[in-house]
Amino acid sequence: MRKSDVSIDEYTMVVVFLASAKMGCEQFGIQGHGCMVKMGFSSSIKACNAVMDMYVKCGLIDKTRRIFSEMGEKSVVSWTVVLGGVVKWEGFENARLLFDKMPERNEVAWTVMIAAYIENGLTKEAFGLLREMLFESGFELNFVTLSSLLSACAQSGNVLVGKWVHMYALKMIEHEIDIVVATTLINMYAKCGRIDDAFRVFLVMPRRNVITWNAMLSGLAMQGKGDMVLDLVGPMIREVNPDDVTFTAILSACSHSGLVDQGRHFFYSLESTYGIKPSIEHYSCVVDLLGRAGYLEEAESIIRGMTIPPNEVVLGSLLGSFSVHKNLELGECLIKELVQMYPDNTEYHVLLSNMYSLAGKNDKANSIRVVLRSRGVRKVPGISSIYVGGQIHSFSAGDKLHLQSQEIYMMLDEMIRKIRLAGYAPDTACQKFSGSNDGDYYGYGQEEKEQALFSHSEKLAVCFGLISTQAGMPIYIFKNLRICQDCHSAVKIVSKVYNREIVIRDRNRFHRFKLGSGSCFDYW
Repeated sequence: MRKSDVSIDEYTMVVVFLASAKMGCEQFGIQGHGCMVKMGFSSSIKACNAVMDMYVKCGLIDKTRRIFSEMGEKSVVSWTVVLGGVVKWEGFENARLLFDKMPERNEVAWTVMIAAYIENGLTKEAFGLLREMLFESGFELNFVTLSSLLSACAQSGNVLVGKWVHMYALKMIEHEIDIVVATTLINMYAKCGRIDDAFRVFLVMPRRNVITWNAMLSGLAMQGKGDMVLDLVGPMIREVNPDDVTFTAILSACSHSGLVDQGRHFFYSLESTYGIKPSIEHYSCVVDLLGRAGYLEEAESIIRGMTIPPNEVVLGSLLGSFSVHKNLELGECLIKELVQMYPDNTEYHVLLSNMYSLAGKNDKANSIRVVLRSRGVRKVPGISSIYVGGQIHSFSAGDKLHLQSQEIYMMLDEMIRKIRLAGYAPDTACQKFSGSNDGDYYGYGQEEKEQALFSHSEKLAVCFGLISTQAGMPIYIFKNLRICQDCHSAVKIVSKVYNREIVIRDRNRFHRFKLGSGSCFDYW
C-alpha cells in the first residue's frame, strides 16, 4: 500500500489492529503499533482504542494500560476498552475500581461491569448496578445489552437475573422480542437447567433461524433428551437449512442418550445427504457414542479414516471409552500418544491412574501421581456451586471454609446415614487420584477413603441446598468438572430419601435426579 503511494491514515491502522485481534496475532499487532507510532498516529483516539483492544484480546493487559496512561485525551470508548480488559485479565475487583473512576459511562461499560458481577455470582451487586444504570443514569437495555447479560447468566447459571432480564424484555419491548435476544434466552434457560422454560420460549417465537434451532437442540442434548432432539429434526429441516453445529447437537444428543443406530445414521449421512463435511466435533461425538456403547473397533476405525488429524478431544473420547470398558491395554497405548501431544493435561493421567487402580495395579497408579507432582503439574480442583438467596456458594472437596460448615457437615452425617440405609454403598474405587498433596490416598484405610469420598464438593453443595432451601424445592448445582460415579449414585438416592429434584450441571451435560432415578439412566 505504501509502495503504491496510497496514503495511510488512522482508519488504516484501525483495520490492521482489528485483523490482529481477530487472528490473535500479537506479533503483527506489535509491529503495527510500532508503525502507528512512527507515522505519528499516537494522538489518534481511534487508533489508540483499536490497538488497546488488540492487546486486550491477545492477553497483553499491561501494554493496554500503558497506552491508556500515555493517552492525552481519552474517550468513553477508551475507558470501556480498558474496562473490558481489566475484567477479563485482572478480575472484577480491579474492574470496579476503574469503573468508579470513569468520568463518563456508556451502555457498554455498564453492561461489562454488570456481566462481571453476574459471572462471579454476585447477584445483589449486579441488581444494584442495574438499578443505578436504569433509574439513576437513565439508560435502557437494548438487544445487545440484553443478550450480553443473558450470556453471562448462562455461563454462571444465574437464573434469577436471567428471569429478571426476560421480564424486562417483555415489558419494555413493544413489538416481538428480537430473535437474537430470544435465542440467547433459550440458551440461558437451557444452561441454567430450566429446559422446560427454554422450550416455552422456543415455541412462542414467531420466527426462528438456524441459530435458534441449534440452541434448542443443544440444550436438549445436554439434558440427555435424545428422543426430543430427533423428533425436532424433521420440523427444523422444513423450516431452515441445518448446518454443522446442528449435527454436532444431534450426535451429542445420541451419544448422551445411547441412540447408537440413529447416531450412526446421521454421521454416515452427513456428506451424502446433507452436503456437510464431518468436522472434528462430529468425529468426537460419534467416537464418544460408539465407544460408550462398546463398539471400540468401529470407533478406532473411524479415527483411522479421519480426513483431518484427530485432536485431544477425539482421542480423549476414545480413552474414556477404554476406561468405561476397563480395556487397560488399549488405554495404555493411547495415553502415551496423548501425553506426548498434550503433556500438561492432567485428565488423561488421572484417567489412566484410575484404570490402573481398578485393575489392582496401585503401584503404577501411584507412580503417575508422583511423576506429575515432580513436574509441578496438579489436577484442576473440582468446584461445585449453588445459588441460594441470590448469592453463589462454592465448595471444593473437604471444604470447611463456609460460614455454615458446622451445619453442612451435620447434614452430611445425617444424609450419609440415611442413604446408606436406603442402599448406598461408597464406591472407593472411583476417582482414586485427587491431585492433593495431603498424604498418600493409596495408603488410606477403607474408612479414610470413605470419608474422603463423603466430602466431595457435589455432596457438600447438596447438603447446603438441603439446609438452605424449603422442603420440596428443586436444588440446582453447577460443577466445573465431570461428576464422579460415587456422587452420581449417592445423589440419586438423596433425591428419593429427601423427596427433592436435584439438577447438577457438570462439564459435559446435565444430570436430573428425581425419586431415585437419573435422567441419564446411568448412561453418561
